[in-house]
Amino acid sequence: MKRSDAMMTLQRRDILRAIASAAALPALPRAASALDYPTRPVHLISGYAAGGVVDIVARLIGAQLSERLGQTFIVEDRPGVGSNLATELVARAAPDGYSLLLSTLYDRLNFDFIRDMAPVATITHSLNVMEVHPSVPAKTVPEFIAYAKANPGKINMASAGQGSSPHLYGELFKIMTGIDLVTVQYRGGGPALPDLLAGQCQVMFDSIVSSIAHIRAGRLRPLAVTSANRASVLPDVPAVAEFVPGYEGTGWQGISAPKNTPVEVVEKLNQAVNAALATPDFTARLKDLGAEPFVSSPGEFARFNADYTEKWAKVIRAANIRAE
Repeated sequence: MKRSDAMMTLQRRDILRAIASAAALPALPRAASALDYPTRPVHLISGYAAGGVVDIVARLIGAQLSERLGQTFIVEDRPGVGSNLATELVARAAPDGYSLLLSTLYDRLNFDFIRDMAPVATITHSLNVMEVHPSVPAKTVPEFIAYAKANPGKINMASAGQGSSPHLYGELFKIMTGIDLVTVQYRGGGPALPDLLAGQCQVMFDSIVSSIAHIRAGRLRPLAVTSANRASVLPDVPAVAEFVPGYEGTGWQGISAPKNTPVEVVEKLNQAVNAALATPDFTARLKDLGAEPFVSSPGEFARFNADYTEKWAKVIRAANIRAE
């Protein structure tokens, strides 16, 4: 080989190495930023107003994540349209792990949750309770059904918003018992409770997490829990299924991120949430509020969400529920 040809070959090799190195450079900061995550405050968006189960769980897990990951997790309540406003906000955010959604079941609008969001971690199974204002004469579920049938369209049922668990569980109860209740929509369980406590609404299928203090104080009367079995936090309260066979409603809360969030960020958040759920003090706090720790991997969360949504889609269609 001539000297000039050899030099040209070496130059080409040098150029190819330079190109390869340049192509690899953009990946380095991304990997480094994912490994260092989080380097600034993270926004945890709740789709319901303050005081409800989603807001309460968001603040509890936000404090845990702040402690474990060394950055502030700021909880923002963005209520409206059955949590769709919050979900769309996060779905359209940069996929960098700094905008997260405290997710739960919702009636989808302009996006597909499975397509547009990345499941991060489940947090709790939340149990709900059928509770009435003390002015309601019914002391049991059968008595309430009889009372409602004697007063069709005269009993107000408070809801935490279209597609929320209090709404769906109440609609399922109406379908299975054939009673006529007037559904009153609020922008979350927090705003609904004052009207229930004041007697403007007479019944609500609220989360035990947000209602337990009022039940313990005697301000609300629990008739039954919506889970298939009795709840340990309310051992003397029967399950609705004891009177309405086949009835069951158990909610959940989890964290989701925008699609294409780096896998390293998703895994880091999942590990931090699961570590918190392994802490006795934290899990005891959840159980005292009426919530059960719910540990999963991102993949298990995705499968659970798909199955859960399919189950409740039947109720949503039967009750003609639409986010407004």
